[in-house]
Amino acid sequence: MKPGIHPPYRPVVFRDRAADFAFLTRSTLTSEKTVVWEDGNTYPVIDVEVSSASHPFYTGTARVMDTAGRVERFERRYGRKSAPESGR
Repeated sequence: MKPGIHPPYRPVVFRDRAADFAFLTRSTLTSEKTVVWEDGNTYPVIDVEVSSASHPFYTGTARVMDTAGRVERFERRYGRKSAPESGR
């Protein structure tokens, strides 16, 4: 890597306020807000809307959509185009 062209890579806390969940990782993101972490050090904090603690896929609360009949409903609504006849 060329020196002086990359942003600093440092510890940052990402916080999901909806799920009251936070984790410490490394990132190039910056923030004016800071938080005192469990180890007693102060880190920049980035608030996120969705994390693994609040996303339905990761929490197991995702709803499976019933896709049966969707193709048939589309074909019924817009009509199925017949395949072109070959050989004539």
